[in-house]
Amino acid sequence: MKCPFCDCEATKVVDKRDNRDDSSTRRRRQCLRCSKRFTTYERVEKADISIVKKDGSLERFDTNKITKGIKKAVDESKINDEDIEAFVEEVEKYVMNSEEPVHSKEIGLMILDWLKTKDTLAYIRFASVYKSFRGIDDVKKEIKDLENI
Repeated sequence: MKCPFCDCEATKVVDKRDNRDDSSTRRRRQCLRCSKRFTTYERVEKADISIVKKDGSLERFDTNKITKGIKKAVDESKINDEDIEAFVEEVEKYVMNSEEPVHSKEIGLMILDWLKTKDTLAYIRFASVYKSFRGIDDVKKEIKDLENI
């Protein structure tokens, strides 16, 4: 493992922790040249999974797209990165364990349901893009639907 600070390949592991939730191993390493510490993660390589897009085409499932979309909508003071990461892992497990190909619409609805419980403003922001709002009337209707829950 190369040190990210000085590119030295001589490092030692000073702490190791297994994470049972996502089957990863976290290692704190120390460079033997510059003595700086850094963290590495070891995870099982994920299978190549595809999802069905709106137009019927297949696209490789990418958790980064989900994370990016959620982060655009949320206020970081209301939903932290760890919560987002945990939710994205939940979606990934759902997609990986699904018997049938998962449609992007299902994933979008999962995100909307999750945001609805976490931050209603983030829900509206995400819904405005996901549901292709055409104007203020669409936003008002969505808010009214939220209020009726």
